[in-house]
Amino acid sequence: MTDTLPSETSPMGRVLIVAGSDPSGGAGIQADIKTVTMLGGYAAAALTALTVQNTTAVTDVLPMQPQFVADQMHAVLSDVGAESIKTGMLHNAEVMAAVADVIDSVKFGGDVVVDPVMVASSGAKLIDDSALETMRTVLVPRATVVTPNMPEAALLVGRPVKTFEDMTDAAKALIDMGASAAIVKGGHMEGNTLTDYVLTNSGGSMAITRGKIETRSTHGTGCSLASGIATGLAQGKRLDKAYEAAHEFVRQAIRLAPGLGAGHGPLGHARVPR
Repeated sequence: MTDTLPSETSPMGRVLIVAGSDPSGGAGIQADIKTVTMLGGYAAAALTALTVQNTTAVTDVLPMQPQFVADQMHAVLSDVGAESIKTGMLHNAEVMAAVADVIDSVKFGGDVVVDPVMVASSGAKLIDDSALETMRTVLVPRATVVTPNMPEAALLVGRPVKTFEDMTDAAKALIDMGASAAIVKGGHMEGNTLTDYVLTNSGGSMAITRGKIETRSTHGTGCSLASGIATGLAQGKRLDKAYEAAHEFVRQAIRLAPGLGAGHGPLGHARVPR
């Protein structure tokens, strides 16, 4: 019997992740690579920062120089290629501008998933104050979809986001900023159910409501969801289908979390059946 290798034209889906590193393996590039791989995609990565963190705290950040981030992106895109780019922790305005310059200079025709990482699960701030306006004016307008949680959406739109009505208003504001679609995640909602809201610039919308999973294993949920969406888009799925698949993957990974660490523990990416 002869083994058959996958065709080079098979819809594996190549995702270039541009994000920071989490040495504890729960969030950042580590969570991104696990997600893309488990969903059948190919993960490449351009590192934006090294962090000192675990499930309880982020205690230090060593940023990469903007040109070094750009050089990594060019190295991947000029050789391996990508159908989608997913951004995570971009700690300052200069790095954000460098990422946008690469997207423009190579005339990237794929999807761009912007996860506006600003605050870690532990509460540690991961972005400079000066970078917020650059996020609004440089990255969001280039996004196929932007995926803030409620606190991140509040920072981006400049007003509280605490209710479902606030979420819909924030999504509209993000579309007005130039995003093709916005997903405002409701993980910070009060109560026993959580709702995510999806809005596109064509006016299409959807909401997914699920029961809250009582757990402390939520480290890297946002990274994983955005990378799951980027994988689905890279594989040719419509946004709604890519989002639904990523959402279900993250829920299962939360349920199957290994229970590691003393704080917000990592997900069980590798335990989710394919």
